[in-house]
Amino acid sequence: MTSDKLKKTDKVKEASRAPATKKSKSNSKSSSKSKSKPKSKASKSMGTSDERFAALTYVGQNSLDLLLVVDETGKVTYANPITLTTFGVSHEEGIGTDAFKYLHPDDVERVFMRFVELIQTPSGSIRDTVRTITANGEIREIELVSTNALDNAAVAGIIVNGRDITEQTKYVKQLEALEERFRLAFEDNMAPMIFTDLNDRVFAANDAFCTMIGFTREEVLGQNSTPFTYPEDIGITEDSLQRILRGEVGHSRYVKRYVRKDGRLIYVEVLRSPARDEDGNILYNVISERDITDERTLAAELSHQALHDTLTGLSNRALFNDRLEQAHAKIARDGGQFAVLLLDLDDFKGVNDSLGHLAGDQLLKLVARRLEKVTRATDTLCRFGGDEFLYLAEGLRAPADAQLTATRLLDALTESFFVSGTQVEQHASIGVTVSDVTTSETTDFVQNADVALYEAKREGKGRSVLFTPSMHQQAVDRFELVRELRQALHSGDLKMHYQPIIDLATTEIVGFEALMRWHHPVRGWVPPNVFIPAAEQSDLILDLGYFALREAVAAASSWRQSVDQAKDLYVSVNLSARQFHDPGLVSIIETVLADHQLTRDQLIIEITESVMLLNVSETMNVMEQLSRLGIFFAVDDFGTGFSSLSYLALLQPKIIKVDQSFVSPSFENPRNDALLEAIISLGHKLNMTMLAEGIETSAQLERLRSFGCELGQGFLWSAAIANDDVPAMLKRGWT
Repeated sequence: MTSDKLKKTDKVKEASRAPATKKSKSNSKSSSKSKSKPKSKASKSMGTSDERFAALTYVGQNSLDLLLVVDETGKVTYANPITLTTFGVSHEEGIGTDAFKYLHPDDVERVFMRFVELIQTPSGSIRDTVRTITANGEIREIELVSTNALDNAAVAGIIVNGRDITEQTKYVKQLEALEERFRLAFEDNMAPMIFTDLNDRVFAANDAFCTMIGFTREEVLGQNSTPFTYPEDIGITEDSLQRILRGEVGHSRYVKRYVRKDGRLIYVEVLRSPARDEDGNILYNVISERDITDERTLAAELSHQALHDTLTGLSNRALFNDRLEQAHAKIARDGGQFAVLLLDLDDFKGVNDSLGHLAGDQLLKLVARRLEKVTRATDTLCRFGGDEFLYLAEGLRAPADAQLTATRLLDALTESFFVSGTQVEQHASIGVTVSDVTTSETTDFVQNADVALYEAKREGKGRSVLFTPSMHQQAVDRFELVRELRQALHSGDLKMHYQPIIDLATTEIVGFEALMRWHHPVRGWVPPNVFIPAAEQSDLILDLGYFALREAVAAASSWRQSVDQAKDLYVSVNLSARQFHDPGLVSIIETVLADHQLTRDQLIIEITESVMLLNVSETMNVMEQLSRLGIFFAVDDFGTGFSSLSYLALLQPKIIKVDQSFVSPSFENPRNDALLEAIISLGHKLNMTMLAEGIETSAQLERLRSFGCELGQGFLWSAAIANDDVPAMLKRGWT
């Protein structure tokens, strides 16, 4: 306190003494009436002559509690040893001093006011807690009880009984801090937490846990986790508890499922840790949990994306390869068979080119759904890439089962598809390979299925072929053939030869068909029906096609310049399916004709019946573009597919080339002539020019003339000849 405050305090003390003094005098008179021997003031202050004060001081000397007596002015008249020790003063320094000087400045006024109240209350008592300052400046907290004993002649003061609770207060504050930390760590923790006893019954649960499982705290307390645990996961919890109780693990971490009150299933990661006493005995279990449902869902989605095709939702290569590895390991261990089937859509490119890639994607999804419907639960269907699908059929008893699976897949595509409002026929070819335990690399199964697929395509599409070991060597030979063919294209070993086309009525040459020939330095002459199919399985077919177009147009242009008879001749060039549907076809033809100054009516484009029907709408589009340029079409090999008859009037080709199988059949039959006559008659009624292929005899020529066939070609006149020999043939003629 400041000196001013101390002065004010002294005045208040003086004002408060009067009533107490009068009472004391009254008590003294009462004492004299009882003829007691009056005591001196000194003996009254120190209490040395009173037995009760002596007893008080005796107790104080041996007490562990603080004991002191102050008079009505606040001066210390007695202090026991523990009090003096606590405040760090000697007996001489402590006795007679103002007790208020030991109070914390902030507590002086409050304590003084209570002191004034106490001295005005005879035999009154107050309880308080005050802060004090020792001689060395240390702050101590004292819990005290002050009793007014001013009327007691032996004491004549305020008895102050106190206990130093500084350490206790620190402990309480520490405990409160711990409790606060516990509240923050448990009650207010965002992580769901529960405490369970040794029987795993919940005796504490925080709000986060109740929110997670959807039950109230009252519904959870006293229960174990069984009521809200997914039935199949109850054993996980029990096993975790028993392992800890047996001392096998210090703590346990596991994942289980809860069934929330609303019925929703959630995944939870659980950390169970035992709380132990100082002897290591388990008191209870502290369980912290974390809802990982969203993580599981996201992980599942990412896993699905990593293992499934984004367009169709089917398994992708990674998942298929994993399943294939497992199937291979299984038959090596347990026996049995499996099959790998590689399915390729036969006409998919036509859909992409005519309807667009979005329609193509839609078709792929429709095909995937069809194939899924016939996929067994034990099998795996995969989109391999593009328009190819892989199928792993497990648990087969014989290779025939694999063929049945292929048939089931092909039959699924029999019904038409509707894509962007357009009806689309889409069929497929399948290569099949059956497992062999001697095959060490699973990639070989897919490669063998690919080899078998090539054979299926070569045999006419829309079918399945089972792989045989001999096909592998054929594939190797085919690869080598394509490689050498590519070299031949660049080295000049490929040449175009030309077979004359004859007017059957006059036997005059009206044009030439350009035919590619390859003389191999080792193999000799390689037939076109050998190297063309091999080229069609690679991009090389486009290079060969445009080579043939450029060479044929250049040759026809040179004939016109050197031979008068060639001025009205035309040259026909065969286009493959890949070339015919190439978006750059029209511009390339325009460029080639312009480069060699050949009129457009002197070029005939030949496409086979199968190419014409690959995609009718796309075929019509290409035909219309070239017709506007004045370029005509011929349909080659007509008659080999009767489904094309209904499209003739729609597509309107200028020339129909009757396949040689009708002109020179393998055996004589009266019906052959009737069929040949019907085909020629049909062409005439549609206002189309008929050209017979493969004429070899005069009898065949006369029969065709009688049916009214206008044009023909064949060995009766000439095989295909080199370009250098054409001028001489034109000058010689056939008349």
